[in-house]
Amino acid sequence: MEAIRNFVTQSLAKLSADTLGWMAAIALHAVTVPSLVALVTGLSDKTPSLDVVGLLYIGLVLLFLRAVVLKDILNIITIGTGFVMQATLMALVLFK
Repeated sequence: MEAIRNFVTQSLAKLSADTLGWMAAIALHAVTVPSLVALVTGLSDKTPSLDVVGLLYIGLVLLFLRAVVLKDILNIITIGTGFVMQATLMALVLFK
């Protein structure tokens, strides 16, 4: 119990809201990567659900627009790079 208390007071206290937002953007981009990589490599023939991908992209676009409004260069670059990587993976699936 003491270890958990120390983790919360020492480690989590150092995280800022911006760091958590940045990590959330990365985690959202990573949602479709396993299924797209499996599709490209032939391990699976199942595509990600369209409603999940649609809602995911709406959330990412909203985070991107928030970063643009706040002029948060780190999030603009992170989310923009994620969009490029997602588009590349989807192009590989489409043109395979």
